[in-house]
Order: sequence, then C-alpha cells, then structure tokens
Amino acid sequence: MPISDKTTKHFDQATKEAQEALHSAKEFADDVSATAKEAMKTSRAAASNAFDKAQEGIQAVEHELNPSINELAAKAQEIALRSINFCADSSERARRQLQNATEVTTRYVVEQPGKSILLAAAAGAALATALLMGSRRR
Repeated sequence: MPISDKTTKHFDQATKEAQEALHSAKEFADDVSATAKEAMKTSRAAASNAFDKAQEGIQAVEHELNPSINELAAKAQEIALRSINFCADSSERARRQLQNATEVTTRYVVEQPGKSILLAAAAGAALATALLMGSRRR
C-alpha cells in the first residue's frame, strides 16, 4: 500500500511539531537549570553572610566579656591572696599567744613551785572526778 502525499505531509508536520516541542522543552529545562543554579548561588551567599554575621556577633560578645572575665579573675586572685595573708597572720598571732602563755606559766612555776604543784594536783583531781562521774552515768 503506497503512502499518500497527505499522510506524508501529516507525518512531516507531526515530526516538525515534535521537534519544536522537544526544542521548547529543552529551552525550558535549560531555563529551570539556570534558575536553580542561580538560586543555589544566592542561597550559598546568604548562608555565608549569615555565618559571617553570627561569627561577628560571637566575637563582639567575647570582646565585651573579656574585660569582665579578667576583672573577676583579678578580684578572685586578690581575695585568695588576702585569705592567705589572713591565715598567716592568724597563725602567727596564735603562735605568739601560745608562746606568751608558755612563758607566763613557766615563770609562775619557777617563782611559785609549791602553789604550782597544788594547782596541778587540784586540776588532776577535778579531771579524774569528772571522768569517774561521766563513766558511772553510762
């Protein structure tokens, strides 16, 4: 069966329209691809900008806090130093008072040996009595 001229024309027309549709689809796909690439580029730039701003904000906060942190560290060190000095002074004062009490007691024992023995015996008796009473209550 021979193909008529009319069928050939329709076939040629359909082929031409299919090629035009294919060309239009390709142009549309290229446009979509270009738009997507541009959107990606814009998104990257925005993300990079947001990251830079966040980093700047962190640096600003750090810059603002550093003097406060340094000031607090200096105050803590000063308090620690004062505490160490206070403990050293208190220890020295207690040592001097104990040394004074020892000297006074020694002088009293040397000057008053009889009274010292009586006082020691009385203190020993009072301590023994207190211990005995405490042990009986149990």
